[in-house]
Amino acid sequence: MNPGGMNMKALQDMQKKLARAEEELKERIVEGSAGGAVKVGVNGTQELVYVKVDESALSDKSMLEDMIVTAANQALEKSKKMREAEMAKVTGLSMPGLV
Repeated sequence: MNPGGMNMKALQDMQKKLARAEEELKERIVEGSAGGAVKVGVNGTQELVYVKVDESALSDKSMLEDMIVTAANQALEKSKKMREAEMAKVTGLSMPGLV
């Protein structure tokens, strides 16, 4: 037994589950948006996967830049929460901010 009370087999099983969850999170995409004119997609491993900009937002560069940042931050926050929830399912522990 290790100090955490889990045997080696249980630790290996958890590692496999974590690896599988990580792969699944790469495929899951959440979206953030700003003003309906900008959409940003981020996967569960916090990688930016797309940015979509409506033509109506192209006329004001400064506003467009702000909208991209807003949408990206929103998508990243959703991704973070999704990741934390998935990791909690696998580990049985809630670890906000650690994953």
